[in-house]
Amino acid sequence: MESYPVVPLFSAILALTLFVTWLIFKNTKNELLTLLNFKQKLILLGSFLLLCGLSLFAIPQFDKIKSDNTFAQEIQANGLPKFYHAFTHNELDYFQFYPTLNQKIAEENFLKQFQPPTLEREIVSENPELKKNVVLISIESLSADFLEHYGNTQKITPFLDSLATKSLMFTNLYATGNRTVRGLEALTLCIPPTAGESIIKRENNKNKFTTGSVFKSKGYDVKFLYGGYSYFDNMEDFYKGNGYDIIDRNNFKTEEISFANVWGVADEDMAKKAIQVMNQEAKSGKPFFNHWMTVSNHRPFTYPEGRIDIPGTAKSREGGVKYTDYSIKKFFELAKKQDWYKNTVFVIVADHCASSAGKTELPMDKYRIPAMIFSEGFIQPQQFNLTMSQIDVMPTLLGLLNFNYKTKFLGQDVFKENFQPKAYIATYQDLGLIKDNYLTIISPTKKVKQYSLKLQNSQLQDNFKLYYDEIPVQKSVQNLVDDCVSAYQSVSYWLKENKLNK
Repeated sequence: MESYPVVPLFSAILALTLFVTWLIFKNTKNELLTLLNFKQKLILLGSFLLLCGLSLFAIPQFDKIKSDNTFAQEIQANGLPKFYHAFTHNELDYFQFYPTLNQKIAEENFLKQFQPPTLEREIVSENPELKKNVVLISIESLSADFLEHYGNTQKITPFLDSLATKSLMFTNLYATGNRTVRGLEALTLCIPPTAGESIIKRENNKNKFTTGSVFKSKGYDVKFLYGGYSYFDNMEDFYKGNGYDIIDRNNFKTEEISFANVWGVADEDMAKKAIQVMNQEAKSGKPFFNHWMTVSNHRPFTYPEGRIDIPGTAKSREGGVKYTDYSIKKFFELAKKQDWYKNTVFVIVADHCASSAGKTELPMDKYRIPAMIFSEGFIQPQQFNLTMSQIDVMPTLLGLLNFNYKTKFLGQDVFKENFQPKAYIATYQDLGLIKDNYLTIISPTKKVKQYSLKLQNSQLQDNFKLYYDEIPVQKSVQNLVDDCVSAYQSVSYWLKENKLNK
C-alpha cells in the first residue's frame, strides 16, 4: 500500500473482471438453464474422489523412478511432496544439479588458499590483541555507483564520500548476492553463498561459527540492531539461534519514533536508539560488537520531511540513498560525543546493490559495493584496490584487531601474504567466481560458462571503474572452473555435514 498505487490497480482489475464475467454470462446463460441433477452430481463427485485416491496411491510409486537425467527426476517428483520440501528447505541440492569433483580433491583445492590448508585453523597474531568496540553498519541496497568516488554526480552520499577519504576503503569489493539475507550471511558467517536461499532462511541455521561467536569468546556484548521487526526474513530466528541479542522495532517506545513505514522506523531513529544501547553497554565495562542493518533505502523510499533536499513524498531511490547518508552522519555526530567513540572501530558496507538486472547472468557492476573501516587515530586512511569479497571484510577486521582465535571462516584477511584476490557472486541458481580477470559461472543441469573480463574505458581511476565487458570464452580455463566448483561444492558439503558449526 505504501509502495504502489494498490487501490487504482485493484479497482481496474475488479472492473475488468466484472466486465468479462458479464460477457461470459451473456454468452452462456442458455446452457446454464439445464443444470445437473443430484444423481449426476454424485457420480461426478465419486469420480473425483476415486481419481484423488488413485493419485495418492500412484504418486509415491513415481519416487522409485531413478534416472541420471535431472529433468526426468524433477518431472517425476513434480508434486505436492516436492513442493512442500522445497518450501521448507530453501535450497538446491548442489550434488544433484551442479558439476562436481571428487570431494577430497575439491576440498584440498579450495583449502590451499589458507595456512594451514585445513577447514579449522588457528589464527595467531604477532601483536597484542586490541579490545576495541566494533560497530558494523550494513547499509540497505547501496550500490557503489551511488558514491561520487565511483563517478556519481548527484551528490547523494556526501557524508559517506567524505568518510571514505578518512578510512581504509576497499575499492574493489563485491557482494555475494542480491538480497539482504545474502549480505547478512556473508558478514556473519564469512562463507561463499550456496545454491538456493541464504542459510539465514533455512531450517539448519543455528549454532554456526559466526563473527558474533568470535567476539563473544573475547568477552564482548554482541547485538543485532534492526529498525523493523526482525522476524522478517527469519533474521530473529537466525541471530538469536547464534547467540546475538536483538534490538528491533519491538524495543522502541512511541515517543522514540519520529517516522516509520512498512520496513520499520526511520534510520535516524535507529541511529539514536543505537547510541542509547551503546551507552548502556559501555557502562557495563565490557567491549561491544553491534551489527546495525539499515532500512530506509528501500521502497517506498519514504522518510521524515525537512532532513534532505529531496522530499519524502517523491518516493525516489535517490532520496532513500541521501536520507540514509544523512542518518549515518547523524549517528557519527552523536557517537563523537560519547566516551566510547575513540575506542571504537566502525565498519560500513552495503548488503547488496540496488538492482541486479543486466545483459548477463551475473553483471559485474550489479555486485560492486562500497566498504570502509574507520577509526580515528587507529585506522590510517588508505585504499585497498585488489579484488575481494564481502566474506573477507570481517576476517580482515579481526586481523586489524590482532585477534587470536580458532576460525572456520572461508573469507580471508586481505593483508595476509597468502591472500588470493577473488570474489564470489551468486543468484538463487547461478554461482560465480571472479578471479584472474575471468568470471566463471556454474548453474543447474551442470552447466559451466566462462567470460573474460575487459574493463570499459572511462575518466575514472581504474580502482573505481565499474563496468566490464563480459566476453564469452570458447575454451574454458580449466583451473578456474575447478576453483569455482571446488569452492561451492566444499561449502555445500560442509553445511550439509554441519562442519561449519561452532
